Amino acid sequence: MADPIVTLVTSAQLPNLDDDEQGLPDALRERGLEPRVAVWNDPAVNWDDAGLVVVRSVRDYAVDRSAFIKWARSVPRILNSAETMAWNSDKHYLQELEKRGLPTIPTTWLEPEQNLSKQQIHSRFPSFGDFVVKPAVASGGRGTGRYSAVDARQRSDAIHHAVYELERGRTVMVQRYLEEIDRQGETSIIYLNGLASYQVHKDPMLHPRFRNPSFSGVVEEVAHASEADEKTWRWGERIRRVLHGYIKDTTGRDELLLFNRVDIVEGDENSDEEFYVMEISLIDGSLYLGQNEEHLNKFADAIQMRAYW
Repeated sequence: MADPIVTLVTSAQLPNLDDDEQGLPDALRERGLEPRVAVWNDPAVNWDDAGLVVVRSVRDYAVDRSAFIKWARSVPRILNSAETMAWNSDKHYLQELEKRGLPTIPTTWLEPEQNLSKQQIHSRFPSFGDFVVKPAVASGGRGTGRYSAVDARQRSDAIHHAVYELERGRTVMVQRYLEEIDRQGETSIIYLNGLASYQVHKDPMLHPRFRNPSFSGVVEEVAHASEADEKTWRWGERIRRVLHGYIKDTTGRDELLLFNRVDIVEGDENSDEEFYVMEISLIDGSLYLGQNEEHLNKFADAIQMRAYW
């Protein structure tokens, strides 16, 4: 009997997967699986013969989101599911989570169809503190800028940033930058096959200032494996229940997500909330496999389980 095939999906700029995932093919091979690596939009790939398809280093999916979703819907066995990835690929999903009671960072949504003038955009920015401007569809932190509300030059840069995205038909998110991120960083909780598996702590990131329309850099993360306390797992479980409930209500089935990364930041002493949801990553978000060999083995075990289903 031939070993089950597992195809790890990547992008053209990362034909051999992201550095963080370099050990994954060998780990799968050790578990009696036949690992392959393929670029999602490579016309030469026969996805009918790809076995279990696991989406990983698709850093370019946001460049042509519609093509990516169309491709995902054409693949017979793909994880996570195409419909779940379609939902997660647009950060409007934060609105859905908020409606279901999860504390998310307060966001002002600027929509292309509003045809906002520069003055109207200016009036929607915070009047004090730092704030973040970013597109609702993006991967790897691309297009994210952090600005000071009280610095005239930076406020002008932020306006031009928003205009650039809106003119290209992209929804823009404006969020107050939480100072707690500078003090404590962020926490990522990783779930595999629906179960809490491990967490990492991420140092505060200096978001690149938007300087010109050609910027296409990626925000670099510095992460450390860390022990989760009871409070963190309690928060993560609350988020997981809401997420799975939404998926079930939307699709009519209770999908078992192969991987689910939840990014949270703790609320400060003046906050009404214990934590805020920064993001939920169900497509290409790093699972920090290189931080700890145990992380790599846990993910390989999770894939092995699904390969034999």
